[in-house]
Amino acid sequence: MAIIGIVGTPYHTVDKTPFWWNKVTYTRQSFIDVFQTLGHTVLILPVDQPEKAEVYLQLVDKIVLTGGADVSPQYYGEEPHFKLETTDPIRDAFEFAIIDAALKFHKPILGVCRGLQVLNVYFGGSLYQDLSQTTSQIKHRQSPTPQEFPTHHVLVDQQSSLSFLPEQYFVNSFHHQAVKNLGEGLKAIAHGTDGLVEAIENKEKGVLAVQWHPECTWTTEAFDRQIFEYFANRSL
Repeated sequence: MAIIGIVGTPYHTVDKTPFWWNKVTYTRQSFIDVFQTLGHTVLILPVDQPEKAEVYLQLVDKIVLTGGADVSPQYYGEEPHFKLETTDPIRDAFEFAIIDAALKFHKPILGVCRGLQVLNVYFGGSLYQDLSQTTSQIKHRQSPTPQEFPTHHVLVDQQSSLSFLPEQYFVNSFHHQAVKNLGEGLKAIAHGTDGLVEAIENKEKGVLAVQWHPECTWTTEAFDRQIFEYFANRSL
């Protein structure tokens, strides 16, 4: 079975909630639960200096990049839009180094939400810093609807790594940014009905990423569970 490395999310705010004045690095328990249920071992990797990335990669077989802060627009050559939200350039730099190391050592990468966006930027793509820059009329940040309920459809490429999903699939959604220009070597393999990119891949490099949050729905949506099964069981 695989050792899955999940890059942790730094939480810098020191108000009382949710961590009682403590700065922490965390990941959603649901990421841990799904991989453990599938029989794999999980390690949470703290954000560190970029030069340490290869050390961490020696400990794991696969890498998961999760949600969180907006990717800093400096990495794709733009000034910050007035609707840009919290950024974390230190996390950005470490995750770019983690991607570098994963590609160097031929270890598969799964991106979820921000994870998709940081992968797209790593490969030279860009982002809509806020969905107000698009013509989309779909609500992509579904709150207050709970995270375990799908709210909009995506259209899935049936010749892609996600071919096990229905051609029209119902997903949850918690993002205000999206792919603008696709990164070099990446293929868009799912789109919203508004045309926005909802999943990407590079099969040769072992890269797969989705814009929705299957970790929130894997216990109730069998196809979302299969995303993790596919990733955990595949090899380059």
